[in-house]
Amino acid sequence: MCGIVGYIGPKNSLPILLEGLRRLEYRGYDSAGVALIHDGKLEVHKKAGKVADLVASMKGTHASAQLGIGHTRWATHGEPNDVNAHPHWDCKHEIAIIHNGIIENYVALKIKLQKDGHTIRTVTDTEILVHLIEEMYKRSHDLFTAVRLALLEVEGAYGILVISTKEPDRIIAARKGSPLVIGIGDDESLVASDAAALVDHTRQVIYLEDGQVACLTADSVTIKTIHDQEIIKQVEEITFDLEQIEKGGYEHFMLKEIHEQPTSILNSMRGRLLLQEGTAKLGGLEPVMDKLLAAKRFIITACGTSWHAALAGKYMIEQLTGIPVEVDYASEFRYRNPVVQPGDVVFVISQSGETADTLAALREAQSKGATVLGIVNVVGSTIARATDAGVFIHAGPEIGVASTKAFTSQLSVLALISLLLARHRGMSKEQGITIARDLQSVPEKIEKVLTQIDQIKYIAEEFKHAQNFIYLGRGINFPTALEGALKLKEISYIHAEGYPAAEMKHGPIALIDENMPVVFIVPKDAIYDKVLSNIQEVRARKGRIIAIANEDDTEIGNLSDFVVRVPRTLSYFGPIVNSIPLQLLAYYMAVARGCNVDQPRNLAKSVTVE
Repeated sequence: MCGIVGYIGPKNSLPILLEGLRRLEYRGYDSAGVALIHDGKLEVHKKAGKVADLVASMKGTHASAQLGIGHTRWATHGEPNDVNAHPHWDCKHEIAIIHNGIIENYVALKIKLQKDGHTIRTVTDTEILVHLIEEMYKRSHDLFTAVRLALLEVEGAYGILVISTKEPDRIIAARKGSPLVIGIGDDESLVASDAAALVDHTRQVIYLEDGQVACLTADSVTIKTIHDQEIIKQVEEITFDLEQIEKGGYEHFMLKEIHEQPTSILNSMRGRLLLQEGTAKLGGLEPVMDKLLAAKRFIITACGTSWHAALAGKYMIEQLTGIPVEVDYASEFRYRNPVVQPGDVVFVISQSGETADTLAALREAQSKGATVLGIVNVVGSTIARATDAGVFIHAGPEIGVASTKAFTSQLSVLALISLLLARHRGMSKEQGITIARDLQSVPEKIEKVLTQIDQIKYIAEEFKHAQNFIYLGRGINFPTALEGALKLKEISYIHAEGYPAAEMKHGPIALIDENMPVVFIVPKDAIYDKVLSNIQEVRARKGRIIAIANEDDTEIGNLSDFVVRVPRTLSYFGPIVNSIPLQLLAYYMAVARGCNVDQPRNLAKSVTVE
């Protein structure tokens, strides 16, 4: 969610901070700010709005500071305004802090600090923490120790950077639940909430773990636990290039990432899909294959778009293997005291690998003795490190807040897992080869869908003033309907709902009239005729029908107002292909309505608070 960046070294920190914040804008935010130590004084600039608004407010500022921290805030405590924006400072204007997360016991701490004479200027939980650090500094006269001691009194989640005019040669960083990555350069150190802010300066990084506190100077990094035990951390290398997080000539990151899907899906399957053997090889799962094959039940837990991938994965695994699968919202999982047995296998899915609710579900499942496996995109992420084993989806950096290529890569990995398990459970080689061939052809089929942009643009222009949409699909395309509706909501702000098509007459049909657009996902599969009957029900009530249908479907044109054609594929992989026109429809609807596609209001790319 919030973006964090810090720099200490021989260069002017301000341009580095501002460029880092721009690279973190995709995470979603509503204010921005920087704190610099210049000529022994703390200089703070912060502004509600975008990084561009912050830069405009700093016009005429010429500070050349070799140490600074910057922040983009997604509001939790306190409305998004100039006062509540980060950084925050102490009573003497000597210590500054930026913070991602939520301090849950901030009210009790605030009362105590006010009794001790501290003046609190904002309603944020973060300001309480900087005053607590100020109080600890009075005792220890050491910034690292003051931060460590303050955090021992804190309940909640945090990723923080702290600087002080008393110690202008260091940045203190700490994390619990919110990611921080330290970059090691030539006589300079950087730190950020996302490696995207560092890749222009260094590829050598250290991922900070929960409960760790780091002291960064220009030429060293020291890490200890919150309980003062020294930690030796392994230096790792960033694997993606700067070009991968640029727009590459596209108007928006989301459009670029939609068009990247033939490649990103190939990357998800590369070296893993064994066509001649009709199976898959997933090295990340080999250490736990005995547990996978012995499992009587799988549980998949995730949030948002990843939950829709999980739901489609349930259909894949159950249809191909006969193993029952439960799908849970990660945000509900640990709060309902889930029945999890030691023999169960739990998959957690997260693009970022940092989703707070999914991480909490992971720990809940591990505490009950389950084997927990991750399906994530970001190498080095918390979930990737915390799970027993797992599979990276290799979709590459996804900058657009509304997930596209990560979703289809998650589906591709779930398809590989399903095929692998099915072959181990008795599926014939011949059937495996048939399935593998169809899966291999998916990227080419997506290329064909991407040629229909003009038709989708036309539909978007026709319905850009609509206030409501309904998306309907059956079987494995019910999750596709959910995902299509979510994409439209996220970036165009149109109310949209996804349903199983047969459930329409159990309530939503009351909404159908001549002003209601209804999107049907209607491939020619075993339940094609059933979906046609649902289409007739909408037609009878004058609803306007947009059909996502196969190229060889000769009937659908007579029943629909608009048709987008997609190639046929096996039903297991239908959601991968069928989701592409829905992504494009959401994108072009948002563009037609003048919405900020890559940074939709109120949303964050990585949700690191509960």
